[in-house]
Amino acid sequence: MEKRTPAFEYAPAPESRAVVDIAPSYGLFIDGEFTEAADGKVFKTVSPSTEEVLSEVAEAGEADVDRAVKAARKAFEKWSALPGAERAKYLFRIARIIQERSRELAVLETLDNGKPIRETRDADLPLVAAHFFYYAGWADKLDHAGYGANPRPLGVAGQVIPWNFPLLMLAWKIAPALATGNTVVLKPAETTPLSALFFADICRQAGLPRGVVNIVTGDGRAGAALIAHPDVNKVAFTGSTAVGKEIARTVAGTRKKVTLELGGKGANIVFDDAPVDQAVEGIVNGIFFNQGQVCCAGSRLLVQESIHDELLDSLKRRLSTLRLGDPLDKNTDIGAINSAEQLARITALADRGEAEGAERWSPACELPESGYWFAPTLFTGVTQAHTVARDEIFGPVLSVLTFRTPDEAVAKANNTPYGLSAGIWTEKGSRILAVANKLRAGVIWSNTFNKFDPTSPFGGYKESGFGREGGRHGLEAYLDV
Repeated sequence: MEKRTPAFEYAPAPESRAVVDIAPSYGLFIDGEFTEAADGKVFKTVSPSTEEVLSEVAEAGEADVDRAVKAARKAFEKWSALPGAERAKYLFRIARIIQERSRELAVLETLDNGKPIRETRDADLPLVAAHFFYYAGWADKLDHAGYGANPRPLGVAGQVIPWNFPLLMLAWKIAPALATGNTVVLKPAETTPLSALFFADICRQAGLPRGVVNIVTGDGRAGAALIAHPDVNKVAFTGSTAVGKEIARTVAGTRKKVTLELGGKGANIVFDDAPVDQAVEGIVNGIFFNQGQVCCAGSRLLVQESIHDELLDSLKRRLSTLRLGDPLDKNTDIGAINSAEQLARITALADRGEAEGAERWSPACELPESGYWFAPTLFTGVTQAHTVARDEIFGPVLSVLTFRTPDEAVAKANNTPYGLSAGIWTEKGSRILAVANKLRAGVIWSNTFNKFDPTSPFGGYKESGFGREGGRHGLEAYLDV
């Protein structure tokens, strides 16, 4: 492949770290106050791009979770009795504070998670604020949401969120819970606790009553204790399918309401009449956004045979222009992998794909010496039997398969235990509708990918979970209907 010399080089354009003040240590946020863990345990959170320690964070145990649930239960009585218009005022206030502090929060998220500042600034933070604004609007209109007259809140919501979109997943969980009159105990992921702790400060800044939102940091044991707590009425989890199955077993036989948003192996289907350049941008966004650490990533590219070579050439040229490096640089496209553990998993699965005979390709790119990095990777010559076509890699790895007919494309797309997302690229509106109706995926994009909106429901089928978040549908999970 002919190597093209760029016309010019980008000068570094780093975002200032000075806009965010990270304390050397943080406690748990329970009943409106920061407090140490009962047993005094702490853990460190590090920056994935440099491996520097950012802060020391309290590690919650069962006693701390119990204390947080009790605070949420006590606050529920008054919070649920407030008129919806009054609850809305708090949500609007939170949304506005998020907007005012968006630059600070974007830098914080990039430091703690490793994703590029361009993504946290232009995608994550606007969506976080939009979710709070949207659900603030629903708070006084619940009688008209289609769930009957005077729908009631459930009580205490136990929410466990992942590390790939820490603040956005918090917004997806907390905004509808508060709008419907529930109180919350949220456990952020162990590797990305900081934005949730900053959100706790935003709750205080907004004057939110004590105990309405509680944040307990820690590892999987804290999450398990929260989900199993007998006084939790609603469980919301986003994360791996394996943990989701464990949660389902834990809550079986209880009266807890549950929503699970789990793994995915999304198919991005490109037909021969698709606009190639537009499709290539959608493919890149579908799998290399947030380093592929996205549950609805388009990690399986299904290309119609007749355009396979043309599309692949164009895709390789595009990947050669992506910039990998410092996530705080505004020119960076590909940031760091979130943790050493996740990097090891991605590396093992990619090595397995190569060992099984798929052809591996990455653009020439220099990986930084410190931090957790993985070059954007393509696999061609992939069959449905290959591990890289079956397992969720959760990294910047794309498997390319081919098809000849629409029916074959649908059969291959549906040949997965997951059912979260899919993309369709074609100029024919009739084909989009016909194929979409046959795909077993909860979210289907046409001639785009990874577009999110708080008014639109999101969720999956099969091993991608059940229940919907976002939109009017996202209210139901928090109401006794």
